[in-house]
Amino acid sequence: MGATEPNILLAALIEEAGVSRAGLAAHINRAGRSRGLRLRYEHTAVARWLKGQRPRGQVPDLICEVLGNRLTRPVSLDDIGMATPGAGTAGPASSLTGFVDRATALWRSDEAQRPHGLAPAVTGTSAVMPVWEWENPPEDADVSRGGPNRVSMADIVTLRAARAHYELMYRRAGGIATRSRVVGFLNAETAPLLRGGCTDAMGRRLHRAAGGLVAVAGICAYDSDAHGLAQRYFHQALRLAKASGDKGFGGYVVALLVNQSLHLADFRQSVAFAQAALRGAGDHISPALAADLYAMQAKAYACLGDASGARECIRRAESEDERIRPGREPDETGYVQPGLVDVQVAEALLGIGDLPGAREHAAKAVRIPAHDRGRVHRLAMLTHVELRQGEADRAASTATEMAERARGMESRRLRDRLRAVREDLVASGCADAERAAELIEGALRVPL
Repeated sequence: MGATEPNILLAALIEEAGVSRAGLAAHINRAGRSRGLRLRYEHTAVARWLKGQRPRGQVPDLICEVLGNRLTRPVSLDDIGMATPGAGTAGPASSLTGFVDRATALWRSDEAQRPHGLAPAVTGTSAVMPVWEWENPPEDADVSRGGPNRVSMADIVTLRAARAHYELMYRRAGGIATRSRVVGFLNAETAPLLRGGCTDAMGRRLHRAAGGLVAVAGICAYDSDAHGLAQRYFHQALRLAKASGDKGFGGYVVALLVNQSLHLADFRQSVAFAQAALRGAGDHISPALAADLYAMQAKAYACLGDASGARECIRRAESEDERIRPGREPDETGYVQPGLVDVQVAEALLGIGDLPGAREHAAKAVRIPAHDRGRVHRLAMLTHVELRQGEADRAASTATEMAERARGMESRRLRDRLRAVREDLVASGCADAERAAELIEGALRVPL
């Protein structure tokens, strides 16, 4: 675990053991003396370990010994997030049980509002490996689990209902307001079920339902600008997708990573992840998800200056969009409402300088009914296009409706949209546009 990634496993065990940082340091010093070591650790050293630093020598083993004695159970290096670097992924860390322990530690840490959410999203191999592991063997041969508390179909129904509830709350109120609620549910209701007993068939349903909830937690973290945390939730959801055996759901989770990569301006990774989702989901992918993946690829290609690549992906996105049949899609792809592909295509066309095409698609998207959050994004896109075409008066009217629709939502992403539109309005120099910009400025003054 690198210095840029806080050690949430150690933090969770210290909290569970009920020991302070200074107390843990003192216990480790005493345990070291029994091994002939002269240690002088203080609470500052424990703070460094919690930030991701791995102490040298026998100290990680001493931490396991001290915490294990207090918790009256064996504690391994994997359990405290200090597995030996280069030791590979074999053992508890890569097992489903080890994964659940790590995942639930993150949920507890998030609910306690520890500062790990400030960590940036990882890049390079650390970002790519979870997607590669989802797409490639080995598969989980058996996800059954022993235990007295058996998971029932009623539990699965509850998790699915909760996912739908929190997704709707996110759309209406934004990720900032929704995040604490869904994370609280993960800790109180989902974590115990993941430790419950189940058959292989029930276990796959459980991991599928839990993955849907974890994905919503990631979406809310993303919407709150906590990108490192969002990425962890998406990676967790991807691992749960693999355990469920649902390839289509896995493709959906990778699509969330594509969207985040686009926002973070890692356009080549966006393209690569979209291709991995399409390839990995294969015949299990739904038309709605395929349409969104091709549309996001088109935006990435446009940002890379590849007009032909963008147009080819636009063609494929529109073809898949025509195949969407309501009622035949998984719950998670409900966000691909009529008009979503049009607004994505408009953004891609704007990126390659096709203003007439962008205007056509943006206007079409706005004419189609959508929930308030989706409508804000559509109106923002149309405003940008209208301003680029020199229609400042029309853009001012569109922006005014956008600002009204955004009221009451607590979302960093929507605020990004509002700021970008305000800047474009001000730059136009039109009196109506300036008044619309002032209206948006008023909304931005209210702190999140």
